[in-house]
Amino acid sequence: MITVNDLTLSWGAFTLLDHINIHIGDNEKIGLVGKNGAGKSTLLKLILGEVSPTSGTITKTKGERIGYLPQQMGHAKDKTVMEETMKAFDSLFSLHARIGEITSQLSERTDYQSNSYNNLIVELNNVQDRISMMESEPPASQAEKVLTGLGFRSDEFDRPTRELSQGWNMRIELAKILLSKPDCLLLDEPTNHLDIESIQWFENYLKNFKGSVLLISHDRKFLDSTTSRTIEIMLSKVHDYKVPYSKYKILRKERMEQQRSAYENQQRMIEKTEEFIERFRYKATKSNQVQSRIKALDKLERIEVDLEDKTTLTVKFPPAPRSGQVVFKSEDLAIGYGEHIVASKINVTIERGEKVAFVGRNGEGKTTMMRILIGELDKKGGTVENGYNVVLGYYAQNQEDILDKNETVYSTLENAAPGEYRQRLRDILGAFLFKGEDVDKKVAVLSGGERARLAMAKLILKPYNLLCLDEPTNHMDIQSKDILKQALQKYDGTLVIVSHDRDFLNGLVDKVYEFRDGKVKEHLGGIVPYLEHLEKDLIETVSPAVKEEAKKSEETASKPKDSQIARAESKEERRRRKEVEKLENEIAELDFKIEEIEMKLSSPESQQQVEELSKEYSRLKDERDQKLDKWMEAAG
Repeated sequence: MITVNDLTLSWGAFTLLDHINIHIGDNEKIGLVGKNGAGKSTLLKLILGEVSPTSGTITKTKGERIGYLPQQMGHAKDKTVMEETMKAFDSLFSLHARIGEITSQLSERTDYQSNSYNNLIVELNNVQDRISMMESEPPASQAEKVLTGLGFRSDEFDRPTRELSQGWNMRIELAKILLSKPDCLLLDEPTNHLDIESIQWFENYLKNFKGSVLLISHDRKFLDSTTSRTIEIMLSKVHDYKVPYSKYKILRKERMEQQRSAYENQQRMIEKTEEFIERFRYKATKSNQVQSRIKALDKLERIEVDLEDKTTLTVKFPPAPRSGQVVFKSEDLAIGYGEHIVASKINVTIERGEKVAFVGRNGEGKTTMMRILIGELDKKGGTVENGYNVVLGYYAQNQEDILDKNETVYSTLENAAPGEYRQRLRDILGAFLFKGEDVDKKVAVLSGGERARLAMAKLILKPYNLLCLDEPTNHMDIQSKDILKQALQKYDGTLVIVSHDRDFLNGLVDKVYEFRDGKVKEHLGGIVPYLEHLEKDLIETVSPAVKEEAKKSEETASKPKDSQIARAESKEERRRRKEVEKLENEIAELDFKIEEIEMKLSSPESQQQVEELSKEYSRLKDERDQKLDKWMEAAG
């Protein structure tokens, strides 16, 4: 368990986090949301102890093991994929070595009745217990499963890490964290370097993870699938909602509306009361009433409306010049780099006005194909044809390598802007949330989200009729992604996009090209039919026996029942309904008790009270989970 108590973090006159209180219980899955720069990543570093608060405390259960994945980190370059991954078991190998040491000592000693001999026996048992918990199956088998889930092929396990991209090295670091089996996972944008298939595997992993998770993500679907609680950081305050992201958005809107309504009602009441006081202040016959109302106003607890951060990204692409009907076409195309062929026999046709997605595992050729399309890379075989009057705008995935770190925000745009736009550069930068002194910042000091916004700003300086975007939503917050999506939906040119963000692609693209096993397959109808196709592929791997069992169950369920069975079902339905209502009441009561403990934990009187409340909190959470399981079973 982790408790953040009355924590403040300030730099000079600027306060990033202001007297925040958060309690993270065992097995809780929490989404941490808010705009870029709100303090989400900093909060994870505060919990880790990498950053010290200005005031307040953070307490953790003794021995709490935390696994932390930051957005950026260093990577080993002198190991293979498997060798680096196996480092996750260093502590396990140390335990095995300790068993060898203890066994050797016990074999040499004869003081069987001494305390030191007994202590060695106790330690031996403890170490063996820890090993049995960590070593449910051989470490190498565990590593293979996780690496495969995260997208590595078995023939890549012996590949040197120095040959891998930052994204693939980040997957190795994630694998090491998962294999170390921590009590709590702190994950900062873990899906940025994962493809759709790996994200789906990771979702299932987190659902079954026996520990707590505090997760920063700008992937709405991923948050909804993996979390049951949402903590929002906005304008240095935190707001806690015990629901997944999509439900949080609804509750947040309702809360703000109720708050504003209550505030307006109170203000009207105050205004009328003050009018009465002013009107009858000097009338002796009304003096008692006047004094009574003055006292009532003094005692009144004033309703305050939470401040909202209403700054939003403004994106509008210029009208697209007309191109030919066929914008890009390839026949029997082979793509790759050096002597390596990534994919071959690629037949792709992109027509004017189409919105197309390239999807598939990382390394299957999506970005390579994009570089062929924009003319940055030569083909390895086949033919490619660019359409008539195509004016191309390109957003590269690796903006930190593309943008000049020595330029300022303003000069980056100034160097790219045609003459007619130069007078409007500050307005354009303001639309992309670069205001005041922000425009003089060096690119080198910008965050990932700021660099993404700056690169996107460059794309609206000229009227393009073909936009090629490679992972444009990495590092963008959810609100900015929604605004970009709306702008792309209104864009009247042709769009080709590489993305793993399922929610972003849904309703945006109308055709999908899947890169898999050296081939490219076309899927019509957008991202949803493609995801259904992926799901079908998974179902096809189910054993025939399981399929047959499922078929029998369906047949049994579909058989008509006679009236006697129907009457019995009616009684059963009534019993089930009563059971559901009973469980709902019990769960509500447990929720109330849990909230009471959370309030007490936010301002504990002593460390002893923290430990006592934490035990009770854990007990209540377990009881609530059991009741919830029963409720789900009863509710059918």
